[in-house]
Amino acid sequence: MNAHRQIIFYEHYFTDFYLLQNEKVQEKIEYIFKIVRTVQNVPKKFLDHLTGTNGLFEIRIEFESNIYRVFCCFDKGNLVVLFNGFHKKTQKTPKNEINLALKLKDEYFNSKKLENNGKRKN
Repeated sequence: MNAHRQIIFYEHYFTDFYLLQNEKVQEKIEYIFKIVRTVQNVPKKFLDHLTGTNGLFEIRIEFESNIYRVFCCFDKGNLVVLFNGFHKKTQKTPKNEINLALKLKDEYFNSKKLENNGKRKN
């Protein structure tokens, strides 16, 4: 069965990262996004929950000998919200990248709450 997930970008962080990559890396990112959008059970090699976080995932992209990560979360099941991306140069994921992703995730859900509260008051 095909999953039909929608991918959206929160703020500008992912786009900034994406535009810095060369065409081949961008193509690989697009390929992985297609898997995330259409495959019901995405293999852990492409999408995995970040241990020790509440609902933060990383999309994993490998191209040649380079490793890239894009942080994301799920919203309402089929909506994938992208946050920041980076070129991974060491075994450990940089703490500042994780912290940024967690901050963006909180901002995203808080802004949705505010929108929903605003709609209810009208």
